[in-house]
Order: sequence, then C-alpha cells, then structure tokens
Amino acid sequence: MKKSYLRLPVNFLKVSLLLLAISLASFTFAQDNFLTDEEKSQGWQLLFNGKDMSKWRNFKKPGLSDKWQVINSEMRLTEQGGGDVLTKKAYKNFDLKLEWKVSKAGNSGIFIMADELGSQIYSHAIEVQILDNERHSDNKIASHLSGSLYDMIASPVESHKAAGQWNQVRIFLVNKSLKVWQNQVLTVDIVIGGEKWHELVEQSKFKNWQGFASTDIGHIGLQDHSDPVAFKNIKIKEL
Repeated sequence: MKKSYLRLPVNFLKVSLLLLAISLASFTFAQDNFLTDEEKSQGWQLLFNGKDMSKWRNFKKPGLSDKWQVINSEMRLTEQGGGDVLTKKAYKNFDLKLEWKVSKAGNSGIFIMADELGSQIYSHAIEVQILDNERHSDNKIASHLSGSLYDMIASPVESHKAAGQWNQVRIFLVNKSLKVWQNQVLTVDIVIGGEKWHELVEQSKFKNWQGFASTDIGHIGLQDHSDPVAFKNIKIKEL
C-alpha cells in the first residue's frame, strides 16, 4: 500500500518563503554602543561609542594609558598598570547603564561620586563591585561579591553570573537616593546619608574615611584592580 503525502501548492510555498524573507529583513538586532531614537529623545548619552575612549581619562591625569584599549567594540583594561579611569564630566543625578565582563579570578569596580581630592579614586567614592565570585580570593564576604555596594550591602545570589559572561548593571541616583540592579535584580536600595546608611558605614571599612560619599557631584569611574576587564554599552541620562 502506497503512503500518501501532503503536497503544498508551489505558489503557497513561494509566498511563505517570501514572507519569511521579509520578516527576517525587517528584524532589528540589538546593537552594542548604540542609542535608539527613543533613547535619544529621552536624553540618554553614550559614554563609550565602541570606537574610542574620548570621554574618559585616568585619575588625576589629563590623558589615558594605552593599557586601556578599544578591542572588538569593547572598552578593555588589557593588563595591570592601566590605572583607574573616570569620566571627564561629573554628574549629580543620573541613570547609568553598562555591561561588564571580568576575567577568571578577576576583580574590578564601578565608582560613582568620585572626586580627585583624595589619593585614590576610591578615597571618597562609592563602589559597585565587579568580581569573579567563584575564584577571586575576595569572595569570603557577601558584600564583596559582584553587584554589591562594596563592604556595605550584599547583592542577592540570583544577580550573579560566572566569570567570562556579560553582566548588566544599572545605577540610579537621584537626590542621594541610590538604587542598583545587576542582571535585572535589585541589589541596592539606600539613601546616602540616611540613618540606615550611617549604620552601614559604621560597620564597614569606611568608618573612619574622611570625606567618604560626602560630595553632591562626582565622576563615574572604572577600576584597575590588575585584572583584565571589559565594558560596553555605557550610557547615561542626567536627571
């Protein structure tokens, strides 16, 4: 007994293939280091365009070390000695988004409210931690894991990814109210200078740090902790 097969009309197949081609042609893929028309209308600005680091410089220096390089449209610290970097412009109230990827056993950080009055970029700045949580030796304290407000507020485990993967961070600061998300998980929700804030500072390494988090306006910074780290899609909206 012969088997019967469903045969579609040739014209039907041609039309289906045409519609599929049109659909694929119109599909918009997400682009790195790019602002949509909607983002532009909302006031977002790129801090890294994937081509150069013209909006950045080294801490307390006018220029930028060549150990910070643009490779494959990523802003990379390629080796130890590149130095901490910060935005040329200072910001007060803002919405900041970026992506980071750290090397195995790597450590780095994102600074906000950074000034250049202290000896180091972290002298007065607040740090959102970047870390290989599995391999780096500074993984014994929960508030030292990635996405944490360093040494103050520990990030939830569900916000963590393994080293070598891209992580999305959003930092929202308005009138000293600070919120941080890592990989769409809220990791920090605190008022800088509030009662809870002072309690956390008293329990942290920053207890006796003069000028810590005391400025109203500061730079965005990225840390050289001697380990290779990469950043992309760094964008900010002033509020």
